[in-house]
Amino acid sequence: MFLKQKSRSTPEAIKLYTILIKMGFNAKLEQWDGFKHIDVAIPEAKINFEIDGMQHSYNEEQALADLKRTYYSFKKGYVTLHLPNKLIQEKPFETAKYLKDVIETSNQQIEDLNNK
Repeated sequence: MFLKQKSRSTPEAIKLYTILIKMGFNAKLEQWDGFKHIDVAIPEAKINFEIDGMQHSYNEEQALADLKRTYYSFKKGYVTLHLPNKLIQEKPFETAKYLKDVIETSNQQIEDLNNK
């Protein structure tokens, strides 16, 4: 099953997934959320990462479909961050450094809410 899922992943999604795994996060590649496959998900932090090509910026139908997908994830309590392919291609480690901070902040906020 993993190989089938991995085959539909873009090289950029695989690269981000691999970096996040090496950073110690429980990243999921092509995680099914009941509505769609998420490029890379961090379920514990309730964060989804969608790696977007140029068509996501220039095609209004694709942009609206992305917004709907983000909306459905949001209704389930997940934040979706859309990252351009180019960012992962050209600055993968700098991008991952910022995403690490986002993930850790989200984890802390979830923990704080659970302790109230």
